[in-house]
Amino acid sequence: MHPPRDLSMPTVPAPWQRTASGANLLGPAGQLGVTIFEEMTTLAAQTGAINLGQGFPDEDGPREIKAAAMAAIEAGANQYAPGKGILELREAVATHQERFYGLAPDPHTEVIVTTGATEGIAATLLAFVGPGDEVLTFEPFYDSYGAVIGLSGATHVTAPLLAPEFYPDMTALAAAFTDRTRVVLLNNPHNPTGAVFPRQVLQRVVELAAKHDCLIITDEVYEHLTFGARHIPVATLPGAAERTITISSAGKTFSFTGWKIGWLTGPEHLVAAVRTVKQFLTYSSGTPFQAAIATGLALPDEFYQGVAATLQKKRDILSEGLRAAGFDVYTPQGTYFVNVDTAPLGIGDSVDLARRLPGLVGVAAIPVPVFCHPEGAERTRSLLRFAFCKKVELLEEAAARLATLSGKL
Repeated sequence: MHPPRDLSMPTVPAPWQRTASGANLLGPAGQLGVTIFEEMTTLAAQTGAINLGQGFPDEDGPREIKAAAMAAIEAGANQYAPGKGILELREAVATHQERFYGLAPDPHTEVIVTTGATEGIAATLLAFVGPGDEVLTFEPFYDSYGAVIGLSGATHVTAPLLAPEFYPDMTALAAAFTDRTRVVLLNNPHNPTGAVFPRQVLQRVVELAAKHDCLIITDEVYEHLTFGARHIPVATLPGAAERTITISSAGKTFSFTGWKIGWLTGPEHLVAAVRTVKQFLTYSSGTPFQAAIATGLALPDEFYQGVAATLQKKRDILSEGLRAAGFDVYTPQGTYFVNVDTAPLGIGDSVDLARRLPGLVGVAAIPVPVFCHPEGAERTRSLLRFAFCKKVELLEEAAARLATLSGKL
């Protein structure tokens, strides 16, 4: 009988270790930590703080979408959906892309439904990259990007976004591309900074991707949540469509983050490759929710204008409290998030402040350095991110609490 195999000390990093390292969850001695979201949520619960850390709404989306889900359940739409999603939703996605952007993906061959945008990103990266490849993202970056890049075995390369607009340094961006760049993963509108990239930035990304013959993956989940700035899908730019996979989801636009319904579109041969991987991750999910989101995508323009306008008012309520607290506030052009600089308060370590903030004033936030590699963490070490996708009365209370901060430091 063989002795038990020791799995704790592999000679090379195990997949879980690459994943954890990519998401900044491994300590210096290799110990596994928890995500900053879990840490801040726990602190908020322990102190009774208002949790403005994790980006999820605290109220539901449109009643007609909920009614459509309940009707689908009652009608028996409770078994596996097709692996690429129900046709009704794929057609709705295609119609949405044409209605808002003039794109016309074929719902039969160029659209697939995913378990949220997160699975779409994971399936796409795992379909196309591996050891020896490089994946380029902006920095700060959403933590799941680093996790999946690490899992794939590829190398994660970053290009910095610079305050106050959080646009990329164009020289650094060009230098970040190499002959090993296989994918550039672009989040626009951008989490965690709230930037909405203008046409000239996006077109430069396309030019550099063409020069280095790499694919573009775009995460556009905040596409309808912009404030005065127009969202431009990368796939609409000259030279982009043939090399671009566009990913979005229902969670942010419709405030149903728990349903986990996402989708991706792109050229048939790229979508087929992603589908090959995706079908062995979840195969399919959320059959009645898929039908309901098809209803949501057909809502009138007034709905889409209204959700952005409402969110902008919430941004402004929270921003007023943050300014009263003494922070420098970087007004976002999109997303759920506003970033502040703690330096005017004499604080240079936002991670330390984030851990103290729930106890000091009863508000929880996320430090931006956790979304960075070490050099980027140093560059952003005084930045904090707050979520404003909450009820107005909660944001007003959070703003009032934050206004007392300077007197409690």
